[in-house]
Amino acid sequence: MSQIRNASDTTCKQLLRDGECFADLCNALYFHGRQVIKPENLISQENDVSTLIGKEPLPMKMKRYRDIVRKASINGDYMIIGIEHQSTLDKNMIIRILNYDAQLYINQVESGKEVRPVGSFVFYTGDKEWTYPKSLKESLKIPPEMKDYINDWKLPVLELQKIDSGMLKNQRLKEVVEISQSMFEGDYEKLRIIRMISVGNYKMASILTHTDIKEEDLPEGDEINMCKAMDQLFQRFENQGIEKGETIGIEKNLKELLKVKLGTLSNPLEERLTTTSLEKLNELTLNIFNINSEEDVLKIIH
Repeated sequence: MSQIRNASDTTCKQLLRDGECFADLCNALYFHGRQVIKPENLISQENDVSTLIGKEPLPMKMKRYRDIVRKASINGDYMIIGIEHQSTLDKNMIIRILNYDAQLYINQVESGKEVRPVGSFVFYTGDKEWTYPKSLKESLKIPPEMKDYINDWKLPVLELQKIDSGMLKNQRLKEVVEISQSMFEGDYEKLRIIRMISVGNYKMASILTHTDIKEEDLPEGDEINMCKAMDQLFQRFENQGIEKGETIGIEKNLKELLKVKLGTLSNPLEERLTTTSLEKLNELTLNIFNINSEEDVLKIIH
């Protein structure tokens, strides 16, 4: 699981180190797509000591750089924007962000630089909805009499599954978001048109969504036809299941394929598949293109 998270983190950082993608994502969150933050007005802060969380003599485990940090000009005024990538839910994320932001302010003061405002948000790429607190006060049990005296801290969360891709201007980010959303939903009809998509963006989306894509699923070249790519992926899963000829092998492949189609599988359905007969699993494999919900699966294997 940690290897999957690391791959997702690395991919997200690679994407957002592109200044145009960084600016586009910020504009989507802060300005509903209006192009206020310009890529050419971004200054990288990732290797700046002011973005280091924890310094000597603090324990080494406290020393780390923010995920992605840029100094951005907004109508001529500069501020620091930090994006933290999360592929899993974290109920303590608001505390982490508070700590990161506070350290950025402290480090700016200690470095003798002009203190710039700090804004941070989470880019969440998990398959479950973010349900944890998005402000400090929400996460605390505060006596009613003291609510007006406790300082708050906000945690904006931008969820990959919910981004309105229509607000995005950068083609790379837009493609990654649209492909990812279709992979989460298991609904590729939106992309099943004759349209060429970057292989790199396709790979990024598969890593962010933890979709099992292999090199054999990718046609040669730098671009692929999305319709052809998804048909090829489905065919690979189907062939693996049928050729295996064993219940365990088919069950494993089916679970992978259903996760691609439906986004996630509930625990009850996974358990049901484990006890399903070989005959029913083969029938399900042959009807995989007609599956759009867990109810469709249950109708076949009942």
